Formats: sequence, structure tokens, C-alpha cells
Amino acid sequence: MGMKRSILITVILLTVLGCQQQAPSPSDETAARVGNEIITEEDVSARLALLPEEDREFAKTSIGRQNLLQIITREKLIHAAAKEAGLDQSDVYLSIMEDKQAQLAQIYREFGEQTLEQLWYSELKERGETAVTDEEIADYYKKYPYEMTLQQIIIDNAQTADQVLRALKASPGRWNELERQYSIAPESLRELSFMPGEYLADIEVIAANSPTGSIQGFFKTSQGFHIIRKTREKRLGRKEAEPRIREVLENKKLDQVLDSLKNKYEVVIYEKDE
Repeated sequence: MGMKRSILITVILLTVLGCQQQAPSPSDETAARVGNEIITEEDVSARLALLPEEDREFAKTSIGRQNLLQIITREKLIHAAAKEAGLDQSDVYLSIMEDKQAQLAQIYREFGEQTLEQLWYSELKERGETAVTDEEIADYYKKYPYEMTLQQIIIDNAQTADQVLRALKASPGRWNELERQYSIAPESLRELSFMPGEYLADIEVIAANSPTGSIQGFFKTSQGFHIIRKTREKRLGRKEAEPRIREVLENKKLDQVLDSLKNKYEVVIYEKDE
């Protein structure tokens, strides 16, 4: 009977000991521990990489490392307390995490699309389909050796554009006032300089055929309804113009490739009535 009792006690003790959570033993890769959660040297290195350079250098010192570990362990303590309180299962937490997951999924999709575009562009260049010759650049420079500068007011509806144009024709000095009041154009488009081929073709043609200082409008493009005023036109030197011309011609060849793809893949853009 005594032997049976001894065996039973041994079994109970082993069961109890087995159920108890044992703190993991530290190793060379262990930097700190909060309860049963190990903070490894790899965790510390990952955190170091996120720090500004000045803070990173300090964190590599003995005192700086201790400060960093204090911060990390403090965060782990808060996480542990929050989980013990069941906050990781609360509706608020789950809702926030669901929203963040959706945001990250969108970022991942956009990154994948951008990567595919870059790979496609690279292959296109390797095949020479967008290559531009010196002769092509010289021919383009002979036709368009100049740069134009214009101001523009872009409006989102035709009725307002007509009213603003009439007001400007009657009083050109109100340009700044009406621009502030009605223009939807970003700052970069309110005054811009371009060579032919660098901006919207319709606006370029109108600007090229307009005397400096005159107000012209309104013209509809994909950006809205434009009222323009050309403020300058100047001739460019060949050296200054060449890289810009090269980019213009490369983009034109890219557009040709994309136009050919439109014949292969159906492209439909649905426009709403104004």
C-alpha cells in the first residue's frame, strides 16, 4: 500500500511540475526577458535599425543599450498587461486591426503593381522600343527650340469658367483674386514652364499661338476648364534642351506602345455629364 501511495504522489508531483510554466533559460542571444517572453539580440538590432542615426550611435554604447532595453521591456510590460486585461479581444482593438490590415493589403497591392510597371519599362528599354537617336533630337530641336511659361486658372465646371473668363477680359488685373477664389489647380500647375511635348498638347498649341500677356480661354482638358495667360517665351540652348527633348521623345514612343496595347485590351472610360 505504501509503495502505491509513493508512486501516486510521484505522478502528481510530476504532473504539477509539468503544468507549471518554466522561465526559459537565457542564452547568448537573449538580451532581456519579460515573464516568459524573450527579447533577443535580433529584436534589439531590428529596433536599432528604426532609430535615427544619432540615436542609433548612442544606443550602441553601454548606457545607450541599457536605455533602449528599458524602453523595449517597458513596452513588453504594457503589452502583457493589456493582453491580461483582454484588450486584444475588445471590439475597439479588433476594429482598428482590421482597418490596418486592409490598409497594409492595399499598400502591398500598390507595391506589386508599381514593381510590375518598373519591370515592364525595363524590358521595353532593353528591347530598344523607346530608344531615341541624336538625329531625332536634332530634328525636334529645329522645330521646337523654345520654352513657354504660362499662368492658368483651372475650374471644374463650364459655367463658372465662362463667368471668370468674362471677368478677366473686363479686368485683367483681377487675375490673382479670381485665381484664389475659383481655381482648383494645384500650386505646381498655377504657373509652369514647358517645352512643346512636356504638357497637355491642346494647351501647348494655344499657348504657342498666343501673344505674351493675353488671356485665352476657356479650354476643356482632362484636368478641367483652363483659362491661360502666357507670360514668357524664350529660346533654349541645345545643351539645355537635349535631355528634355530626349524625355519627350521617349514618352511619345511609350505612348505609341500603349496605344497599340489599347487595340489588344479593351479600354473603356465612362465620363459623367457636366
